[in-house]
Amino acid sequence: MRTTVRGLFVAEGSSDHPLAGIAELLFRDRGVDLRLTMPPFEQLRGVPKDVESRVEAGLRLMGNQVDLVVVHRDADNVGRAVRHEEIAGALRKTDAPVWCPIIPVRMTEAWLLLDEVLIRQIAGNPRGKAALGLPKIQEVEKVADPKELLRSALISAAESTGRRRDRDAKRFNQQRRQLLERLDRHGPVSKLSSWQQLLADVDAVAT
Repeated sequence: MRTTVRGLFVAEGSSDHPLAGIAELLFRDRGVDLRLTMPPFEQLRGVPKDVESRVEAGLRLMGNQVDLVVVHRDADNVGRAVRHEEIAGALRKTDAPVWCPIIPVRMTEAWLLLDEVLIRQIAGNPRGKAALGLPKIQEVEKVADPKELLRSALISAAESTGRRRDRDAKRFNQQRRQLLERLDRHGPVSKLSSWQQLLADVDAVAT
């Protein structure tokens, strides 16, 4: 792949946009200057949420001047293999060039449950001692609802009460985004199978 690459990023939602920055860093680690564009699909009328429709819309917006398409989809309950084939099937129906999947297991939130120190910092109570109920590395990809567990951990970490607790609970989307923006790609997440698969997928495209 050439040194400078123009890419299209398609995620499940706008809160997942920080994954584009992570993808750019992973490619940069391999000597590829990837520049991802994230079209505001939520603001575009008539663009369905499925991968095929969003990729087609993104390609049109970029005048088909795209070298790489990066697609994010959580594995959820169907598993990585099924999700990968779902993405591949959708892209076969488009004019997408080379592509790279980002498929967290089971959800992106699982990647955010491994850094207790950062969770306490984002919750605004870095010296807190409350138990957060975080899973061990070998268990995190088996958690049934990592999003709800992350929400609970952030509330517990804040150790707030009354109206402040209610306000803290409403900050989840913002806090989740901050955690994703500050995800340490060399930290505990690097031991997860879904992350290692992401690195393999990046390697396959970058080399």
